[in-house]
Amino acid sequence: MPTYQTDSVADQNQTNDQLNQELIQATTAINHIELIETVIDSLDQENTAMVSQGDRGHIWKFKYGSVEVFVQLTGLTDEDTFTVWAIVLPLPAKNESELFRKLLEKNWEETFESRFAIVNNQVAVITTRTVAELSPGEISRAITVVATVADNNDDALQAEFGTV
Repeated sequence: MPTYQTDSVADQNQTNDQLNQELIQATTAINHIELIETVIDSLDQENTAMVSQGDRGHIWKFKYGSVEVFVQLTGLTDEDTFTVWAIVLPLPAKNESELFRKLLEKNWEETFESRFAIVNNQVAVITTRTVAELSPGEISRAITVVATVADNNDDALQAEFGTV
């Protein structure tokens, strides 16, 4: 004899599926936060790391070499973003057209998954992506790449182009 699922059982299954998805998202978010903190702890040799939580999600700041690195996790959903950035040079700068050409060439040759960009009138190294399917390896690599590229370039860019 065939069995039929009643509406109430179907509704209960749908509710259970939603709860399971929410639990998976919460567990993933906790793992993302813990992993970000672990990576920062491994890179922060001077114990400068700080974190704040507010309307813009979690934001961490730590010193790596001669740069300050920022990590932001805006929230827990797939549509939220994970962003890492470090400021390397304030603007305006000397010979900006030459600076911008150099940065574009570096974007092609030297920045891996990060890139040079202008953020709030400053040159920064940045990477960003949505949280959807964000893996632990991507978190670790993004933070490490941005910190390393920024620290490897800030002193030379400041010496050559400095502020006007």
